[in-house]
Amino acid sequence: MKNKIRLSIVSYLNSKPFLYGLFRHNIDQEVALSLDIPADCAQKLLNDQADLGLVPVAILPQLAHYELVADYCIGASSPVKTVCIYSQCPIEEIEMLYLDYQSRSSVALAQILLKKHWKLSPQIAQASSGYIQKLGGKTAGVVIGDRCMGLEKDFAYVYDLAEVWMQYSGLPFVFAAWVANKSLPPSFVQKFNAALAEGLNQRQQLLALLPPQKQFSLEEYYYKNIDYILDEPKRKGLEKFLQEGVELGLL
Repeated sequence: MKNKIRLSIVSYLNSKPFLYGLFRHNIDQEVALSLDIPADCAQKLLNDQADLGLVPVAILPQLAHYELVADYCIGASSPVKTVCIYSQCPIEEIEMLYLDYQSRSSVALAQILLKKHWKLSPQIAQASSGYIQKLGGKTAGVVIGDRCMGLEKDFAYVYDLAEVWMQYSGLPFVFAAWVANKSLPPSFVQKFNAALAEGLNQRQQLLALLPPQKQFSLEEYYYKNIDYILDEPKRKGLEKFLQEGVELGLL
């Protein structure tokens, strides 16, 4: 391959199996890889600074052209543990909700659930770095990713957004998918899928390499909380999320 494919991937623990597979499969020789927070992955794909990314699905309506490249995703068919609303009061008493600046899909999901499931309308605030320290009283926040690990001990109420979405829709949720903003060579796509599959098949070996997390089971996270297969139920859940997000003007 003459030019390397520019690949942006989320730098959270949930993407480590994918990274492990890419490096083990030597496909990393064919890509120019960058590790980013989800919002930056999305922006790179939108700005054509990346050809392929593990991006929040909320950006899909903004892309002039996109293809779901892989058979894998960051999804959930049960509580996901790392996309939650943290609060010191019940959800119906929240007056202000901070939206995590690192995400697009999760904050859109939170707002869909507020309007359609809980039928609540607290004041919405765009968060910036350090906002978790501001949470308390009637002020709550959406927090995603590795910062959630162990955070539940500090809050009286934790609302897992994947779990609430399934209660609302009856469908699993897709937080991020492998999206290309242009057609990629079929030979590369085949190798790419094989690399991702290898990473998922080698999760036990990966766990042996990663430092253990206090008050958080990485094994349970990789095998139970995150559902990595982009199957038909998840595609239906994704379609419903995009439809409702567009209807509400969130996407």
